[in-house]
Amino acid sequence: MATATTSLKLDPAMKERIERLAAAKDRSAHWVMKRAIEQFVDREEAEEQFRRDAEDAWEHYQRTGLHLTNAEVMDWLERRIRGEAVQLPKSHT
Repeated sequence: MATATTSLKLDPAMKERIERLAAAKDRSAHWVMKRAIEQFVDREEAEEQFRRDAEDAWEHYQRTGLHLTNAEVMDWLERRIRGEAVQLPKSHT
């Protein structure tokens, strides 16, 4: 895998925190920073996708009026949690 080099400017206190954490984990500071960036980007991408999905669902509801009630969704979730093989209820107006 090709990699690119970049640099970060950290204040001394943050650099020290990273170095202490790296030592405690028996890892390099580079590993700690890379892992932190990967986790941050993964989390932010997931949040952005969730936001887009919510906007799409809202637009779909506005166009069609199709929906499920909270009670319908909660009943379905509870049955799924209990291990029942139930289908998601049909949307309605």
